[in-house]
Amino acid sequence: MKKIILLALLVFAFALNAQIGTSKTFGNPESKWTFGGYAGLGGSFGSGGGGTSVYISPRVGYLLSDNIETGLATNFTWSNSRYYSSTTVGVGPFINYYIARNFFLSGMFQEYFFTRKNKVDHLKYSGDEAALYLGGGYMQRIGNSAYMQIGGMYNVLYDKEKSVFGSGFIPSVGVVFGL
Repeated sequence: MKKIILLALLVFAFALNAQIGTSKTFGNPESKWTFGGYAGLGGSFGSGGGGTSVYISPRVGYLLSDNIETGLATNFTWSNSRYYSSTTVGVGPFINYYIARNFFLSGMFQEYFFTRKNKVDHLKYSGDEAALYLGGGYMQRIGNSAYMQIGGMYNVLYDKEKSVFGSGFIPSVGVVFGL
């Protein structure tokens, strides 16, 4: 019964998690600079303390060629519930390889800095953690220079016993402009 409830909660959490990703060539169409990112909003309800979380990940990139993009990504995550609150900030380089504008491979290193507060015991904890994400996904053209991306990445440095994150896997759904 617990597994069924957990599965239902995971499906519900993914349904509440809305992400929008954008990447847009800045200025003239000949520019190789790209800008964009992802944003997410999550929530949980019920007797578990409820909660809200916000995720913002802006990035700036440069097209080395038609198929290779590299740049710098940052992110900010804020979570708050009746029992805890947390803030996480991350920064690091990324690289994307686009395959025939239908698929992409991604690599991203992030150094995270975080603070956590247990509101019940009034305990505070802060620290940092490195993550190396590798992954990819599928791209579908939805306009002249717009693509819908569906994919995921896995943190190859993830250690269940030491990490502050619940999982090494991060799914992503977004729209990319200007590729």
